[in-house]
Amino acid sequence: MDFAKIFKNNEEWIASKLKSNPDYFKELSKGQTPEVLYIGCSDSRVTAEDLMGAMPGEVFIHRNVANMVISIDLNAMSVINYAVRHLKVKHIIICGHYECGGVKASLQQSDLGILNPWLRNIRDVYRIHKDELNAIANEQDRFDRLVELNVQEQAINVIKTAVVQEAYRDRGITVSGWVFNIRTGKLIDLNIDFPKVLEDIMQIYRLI
Repeated sequence: MDFAKIFKNNEEWIASKLKSNPDYFKELSKGQTPEVLYIGCSDSRVTAEDLMGAMPGEVFIHRNVANMVISIDLNAMSVINYAVRHLKVKHIIICGHYECGGVKASLQQSDLGILNPWLRNIRDVYRIHKDELNAIANEQDRFDRLVELNVQEQAINVIKTAVVQEAYRDRGITVSGWVFNIRTGKLIDLNIDFPKVLEDIMQIYRLI
């Protein structure tokens, strides 16, 4: 990668923004009021702003390997807390994608070093849904379905947090699960029934 080209691109980007709005950066520096927290995968092919057509300031973004929401991951928990409690986002979106390298790695029976504890969380998703997944004969279809189920379970993990339960009670925040079909470019809403999931898990996970 040519770093000189990157800085030249930056200069051209600044010029284009100022041409359309001389106060663009002055306005951008005043603060952010995003309505959406997007939790997605770190995959270099899947950029949140591009696939949603979002502009700067519209989406608060957290990305990691395989779009995971793990309760002891202080990075993810801090992002969720800040977005919900301080930025007052109205929606949280977990977005996975087909051909996810993290999900694929979790299907391999091999020692992947430091990745082992991270990928174990995806293997737990497989364990929870193993009857459904093992019944899928086609390997690609099984892979795709695990991507979807991982999104579903990470959305449930978001719902388990106290800050999200509080925001749901007080102002009706929503949680959604999406999958980006990297083979077609389409976004797919998994239509997770947020209120139903909340009702089902509250007996165990109610924190407020």
